Amino acid sequence: MDSHVEAELDPPFEIHEPAECRGSVVFNSPHSGRVYPRAFLSSAKLDLATLRRSEDSFVDELIAGVVARGHPLVRVHFPRCYVDVNREPYELDPRMFDGRLPSFANTRSMRVAGGLGTVARVVGDAQEIYHQRIPIDDALRRIEGLYKPYHRALRRLLTRVHRDFGAAMLVDCHSMPSTAGAKDDRPRADIVIGDRYGTSCVPIVSETTEATFRELGYAVSRNKPYAGGFITEHYGNPAAGLHSIQIEINRALYMDERRYERSTSFARVAADITLLADRLAEIPSQELRPYRAAAE
Repeated sequence: MDSHVEAELDPPFEIHEPAECRGSVVFNSPHSGRVYPRAFLSSAKLDLATLRRSEDSFVDELIAGVVARGHPLVRVHFPRCYVDVNREPYELDPRMFDGRLPSFANTRSMRVAGGLGTVARVVGDAQEIYHQRIPIDDALRRIEGLYKPYHRALRRLLTRVHRDFGAAMLVDCHSMPSTAGAKDDRPRADIVIGDRYGTSCVPIVSETTEATFRELGYAVSRNKPYAGGFITEHYGNPAAGLHSIQIEINRALYMDERRYERSTSFARVAADITLLADRLAEIPSQELRPYRAAAE
């Protein structure tokens, strides 16, 4: 990692620990980073406002109240268009880079095809980020210096929570534009819950999340259009007592999408997230603990 970038991204991510852990719930905001390294901005052909379109603006602040309720919070400071921790470590598009990609790189995923690999090629409505190809060594430095340390820290935290409480539940928080883009002006749901079609957590986690948001008056959808990304899939292993669920929050609920400002309803949505944290923490631990196959 370039020493200037290291200084700008010090720290690249933070784990906010409660004074006392109340249970097995961990909150995560991997896409709300807004520290854009200067060298990255100078290599991009897009202005900062355009680059920020891929940001889950203010989500880390929206969920910050969970720490006072007894739940750890992980927040990333670098932007997802610089390196995206919600991808496999090496989802890379060969068309983007000068130099040879590692032989184990996944160059054929749907996300790479869409320009949204570990190092993104596009933001917003498929707008190309860079003037020209970037050195593959630059991409690999981002992965080694930012992506891997983040995942090591997240894994350590979940392992500790699992050890202390017999299970761990990761709530991966994101935001989505209020419309799907120019071609589709239909309003989106307020909240989209992703549990990888029931594979990343036991049903009570998804049911509690959906019931809580519905009770609070939100329109909720499950797995459509977002079923959960790499983080939800990678850390969700219900048989081992590891549960993960993704929450996508409609940006119109809490911010002015054009001006990148919090709206007057920000505090209410933040309070509703802390209520969800409490509800998830109340799930009986025996419902979350590892289970063995019935045949054993």
